[in-house]
Amino acid sequence: MVTRDGDGWVQCDCGNKHWGLNGAAGILLVRGTQILLQHRAPWVHNGDTWGIPGGARDSHESVIEGAVREAVEETGIDPELVTPLTIFSDDHGNWRYDTVIARVTAGLIAHEVNDESHEVRWVDIDTAEDLNLHPSFAKTWPRLKALIQSL
Repeated sequence: MVTRDGDGWVQCDCGNKHWGLNGAAGILLVRGTQILLQHRAPWVHNGDTWGIPGGARDSHESVIEGAVREAVEETGIDPELVTPLTIFSDDHGNWRYDTVIARVTAGLIAHEVNDESHEVRWVDIDTAEDLNLHPSFAKTWPRLKALIQSL
């Protein structure tokens, strides 16, 4: 059995509380000019916002392992159809959120797997900021968008 030791809140050096005792990781899936976004359920932290599948990393996981595991748990994707390209780190000192940017094949299917999501949707890269984005994702989105467009 795999140990799940990452769940819990961290009081961050930035003054906020963040989920993930070992940091957190998410995956930004890119398919052509679209990205996969998740509409978070109202009851989760920063609920009713749009972001990427992700969550707490366990101590034994690499960033990519944690991000892919979370995406499988939240969207049911087939990890065999995912090709990681690079990692963007939002480092807060004693806590960080790593975003794995990955290309996926046209055949990748994603859907809501649990009650953490209202919906998952492919969104055009140029209109993503029109959605009510998760505050942390909104803050990093301009840098992530530029990084995607440079790959």
